[in-house]
Amino acid sequence: MATRLLHTMVYDAPADAVAAMLSDASFREEVCTNQRATAFNVKVDGDVNSKDVRIEMTQPTDRIPSFAKKIVGNETTIVQTEKWSSPTQGDIHVTIPGKPGEMIGTATLVEVDGVTTETVDLQVTVKIPLVGGKIEELLAKLLGSAMRAEERTGKAWLSR
Repeated sequence: MATRLLHTMVYDAPADAVAAMLSDASFREEVCTNQRATAFNVKVDGDVNSKDVRIEMTQPTDRIPSFAKKIVGNETTIVQTEKWSSPTQGDIHVTIPGKPGEMIGTATLVEVDGVTTETVDLQVTVKIPLVGGKIEELLAKLLGSAMRAEERTGKAWLSR
């Protein structure tokens, strides 16, 4: 069983500007900072038309319930990889190394009248008997919060 996370981020900018932002390692680093990462490494290979993105970040777990903290510890490392085959379509894979879970899905950019909506559609899977579903829901909630921070960062980035 998996938990679906469907999240949209809306930017008052054309799709090519949003795609360029998502291709910029400096933007991705700023997002990590705004997501409370205590350490991170960002790598973007390629360009706006086709890119591979890899983000490895460490985050504190002080905001998660105690049942989950027993599994992940005081901090956790997240590895997010993205493979963009075009400026507007990417595949996403998020793992927590050493932990039995992952998030797999897509990101899509759609522009209408100069406004771009980025839709992230992920399946969250945690393979732990009895508590896997609870942890999937928790991860989906935390990832939604992280994407809201990314959207705020993106809006500020695009307004500069």
